[in-house]
Amino acid sequence: MFPAALVAAGLSGFASAETLTAAPGQSLQAVLDGARAGDVIELAPGEYHGSIRIERPLQLVGSREAVLDGDGSGNVITVSAPDVTVRGLTIRASGRDLQTMNSGIFLQKTAERATIEDNRLVGNLFGVYVHGARGSRVAGNEIDGLRGGRLSEAGNGVSLWNAPDVTIANNKFRYGRDGIFTISSRKDRFVGNRFEQVRFAIHYMYTNDSEVSGNVSIGNHVGYAIMYSNRLVIRGNISDHDRDHGLLFNYANYAEIDGNRVIGGPLDTMVDRADDGPNDERGMLPQPTRESTLKSGPEKCVFIYNTNHNRFRNNWFERCAIGVHFTAGSEGNEITGNAFVSNANQVKYVGTRHLDWSTGGRGNYWSDNPAFDLNGDGIADTAYRPNDLIDRVLWTAPAAKVLINSPAVQVIRWAQAQFPALLPGGVVDSHPLVSPPQSTPKETR
Repeated sequence: MFPAALVAAGLSGFASAETLTAAPGQSLQAVLDGARAGDVIELAPGEYHGSIRIERPLQLVGSREAVLDGDGSGNVITVSAPDVTVRGLTIRASGRDLQTMNSGIFLQKTAERATIEDNRLVGNLFGVYVHGARGSRVAGNEIDGLRGGRLSEAGNGVSLWNAPDVTIANNKFRYGRDGIFTISSRKDRFVGNRFEQVRFAIHYMYTNDSEVSGNVSIGNHVGYAIMYSNRLVIRGNISDHDRDHGLLFNYANYAEIDGNRVIGGPLDTMVDRADDGPNDERGMLPQPTRESTLKSGPEKCVFIYNTNHNRFRNNWFERCAIGVHFTAGSEGNEITGNAFVSNANQVKYVGTRHLDWSTGGRGNYWSDNPAFDLNGDGIADTAYRPNDLIDRVLWTAPAAKVLINSPAVQVIRWAQAQFPALLPGGVVDSHPLVSPPQSTPKETR
């Protein structure tokens, strides 16, 4: 009888939920304080000024014409209750205090299972801050961060701290510092988001057992920066003309990096251009103007630093200054089935060890590999070596580039081609593919 009574009480509480309306000029906080668990608060179009707190499970909904304006002080919305939904609103003008993490929406640790969806957040220090609120969902929002000022004084589109089982999906991010920044968390999913004109599209720190899939990063400083994190799945993402790196791995281990696409090279397009001149060097935020510009990048399709026991499969790295920069003693990585297409330097590796980037008789595709496939099995008949002794000299002593066309250098390269035993340690693909894999995603503009 006791469980039955609990169920009856729950049904009774649900049945008693009401839909309340609020209009500009009313005290929205008073309406929230007078609501009961399960109520729906509908906001009429217009502006609602000042910060509010949501301290019981309810829904706060409206249209984009319903504008919550924080008047530049504190959080616009602070949520402390579990099972809260904020949907369909425009939320703007939080405070600018980094120490107190002023946000458009701030989810406290007790705000478990919050749903933040289909909102427009603009001009806030942080768009949404998930501060320990496990099981929350941030989906379908447009999040525009701060413009002008210094990058170090800006917040992120979504920041996540120690909040397991969080999903951040199908949002559009522009401006501010990083699109999504996560630290000290686990079992989170970042899926189907789009990032433009930020520093890092997705920035991982000490976040394990999580997923990054189906995201698109366009024209940012770095696409996906994965640091000090283990056992991630990074699949089907696009980095389109990001400036410095498409994928960056630093102390990241035991990850599956599969089916991602990094594209660089010149692209003449009409963009909201962020000034990458002197202001950028001083750490300034982008101040966009609409103009036609020639974009290029990234410097490195993928940078791998002290990153161990990962599997890089079926990725596409195209038209970067360096396809892969592999350094700092990274061990036990499987790199197979990838396509390295028209990079100025396919691989930069400074080391004396021999690394074979093929597994189970299958390597990678290299667009500059002139080898034959006489038996038609899809595997080139000879091994591919992206670097030689001269490359090693250039990596360690860049000033030697003035000698690159000298007769002495040409003789050394000819000798290495005739006597492979002269080749230094480095990357070798013993079973290179003669055609690229076709399983990587393509950007639709």
